[in-house]
Amino acid sequence: MARHLITSALPYINGIKHLGNMVGSMLPADVYARYLRQRGHDVLYICATDEHGTPAELAAKEQGLPVAEFCASAHDAQKAIYDGFALAFDHFGRSSSPQNAELTQHFARRLNENGFIEERAIRQVYSPADGRFLPDRYVEGTCPHCGYDKARGDQCENCTRVLDPTDLINPRSAISGSTELEVRETSHLFLLQSKLQGEVEAWIDEVADEWPQLASSIARKWLTEGLHDRAITRDLDWGVPVPADTWPTLAADGKVFYVWFDAPIEYIGSTKEWADAAPEENRDWKSWWYEPAGASDVRYTEFMAKDNVPFHSVMFPATEMGVREPWKKVDQLKAFNWLTYYGGKFSTSQKRGVFTDQALDILPADYWRYFLIANAPESDDSSFTWEHFTATVNKDLADTLGNFVNRVLSFSKKRFGEEVPAGAEAGAPEAKLGDEIASLLSDYETQMETLQFRKAAAALRALWSAGNSYLEEKAPWLEIKTNPEGAALTLRTAMNLIHLYAVVSEPFIPSSSAAMRAAFALPNDTATWVTQEEAKSLDSLPAGTPFTVPPVLFAKITDEDLETYKERFGGAPE
Repeated sequence: MARHLITSALPYINGIKHLGNMVGSMLPADVYARYLRQRGHDVLYICATDEHGTPAELAAKEQGLPVAEFCASAHDAQKAIYDGFALAFDHFGRSSSPQNAELTQHFARRLNENGFIEERAIRQVYSPADGRFLPDRYVEGTCPHCGYDKARGDQCENCTRVLDPTDLINPRSAISGSTELEVRETSHLFLLQSKLQGEVEAWIDEVADEWPQLASSIARKWLTEGLHDRAITRDLDWGVPVPADTWPTLAADGKVFYVWFDAPIEYIGSTKEWADAAPEENRDWKSWWYEPAGASDVRYTEFMAKDNVPFHSVMFPATEMGVREPWKKVDQLKAFNWLTYYGGKFSTSQKRGVFTDQALDILPADYWRYFLIANAPESDDSSFTWEHFTATVNKDLADTLGNFVNRVLSFSKKRFGEEVPAGAEAGAPEAKLGDEIASLLSDYETQMETLQFRKAAAALRALWSAGNSYLEEKAPWLEIKTNPEGAALTLRTAMNLIHLYAVVSEPFIPSSSAAMRAAFALPNDTATWVTQEEAKSLDSLPAGTPFTVPPVLFAKITDEDLETYKERFGGAPE
């Protein structure tokens, strides 16, 4: 049985993420990791905050904090939100960790020894007032294309055109505001990706057929356009320093590695953090990443939105190949399109859209987890609307699942007491139901194993619906008048369905699943999954088992709630 290494795109440190970030990487990775753990696999789910780069320094400056202090605080704030969403990371690290610095410098030295790094002189904007070279984002000005006066030196946020700092009209330093800027010569390290193009192409031909079309097409497009040598250092105060033993002059100039060089290495760094955090457990981090240390039996799956695909499908594998060491490369890359808000961008400044901290203030995590995965932007972009969210929560969660649980347990308690009733022997309707549940469960497993999340949600919903259809067909509220034993059988079968739902729904709605499972006093209930035989027989919950009626699992969203949410977060554009 393969071990499963799972990573999701590192959330950037400057600010709380919106729902699109959640569904495009961390949440589906968590759902998959939970599922694999339940099926008995050895799973390691690793993530971290991405803390280096210009935006981190600028965000710290805006808050008047040292960048290290800002990043530490922002990491804790993000981690608290992910805990609130019940993301079960094995470790959630920091790219500013000593482990990542050590590994990044190791990778750079090895690339240099193998002839894949070159020092080159380039011309760059310099600010005498600040006494430093300015990275792209430290230069602001007016966009020459649309006239937006707060465009950055790498891209205009308004019209999205890619820019060079020298393109800007009336450029100024983002640090001091000084307009007295010069263009001077300085040196940086370049990763010679062009020399690795053939190796990356051969590897992509080997592995990418297993990837979703979105991921493989992006990777192949980049390779078709040709891999270009890329600067991997920047003039920043915050980052992994260039090692003085290899590049003494650049180190003396304070150069640090570019965030997109060190960030993917943090997947390995965070795994080492995980090992170092519990030395008494003798965790072997290298066995997950380094082939001679045992990583040959690891299946590595990455989750990310489409904008991150080039870095993880082409650039980081090129880095791994260039070090000429047997580091584990990705086996499956699950990429997602965008989640939009009524067809437009989420925007903090324009107060449009729901961000993850706000989401948890409004409703419990399971509402969001289920909706987002059931509507994951897999084949195309998908749009969040409050109307769609409300309809999904009310129909799927409140009516189909929550109401089923409540009415079965409430009715059984009222007519048969607080223990699972025995009733008659199972008959043809129960056999038919068992076959249907086994078939639906098999479909659910297939969709989960092939990372088809929307289809997995549909299969889970079909499992819930099957219980409702059985209940409507048997109608125990009528059956009890003429056949109490038959009604008891119906309710016992339905309670077995509730227990089955509690087990198999856990990857999607872990808190609600725990509440369903806790309704039954089964001291030896150690089941992590449901076998096909158990699904067919529906008798794992014996008669006489004490039970309680849990609080309402999912409250319906009212029309008044809907209008309140739209007013607070913005509705459809005018």
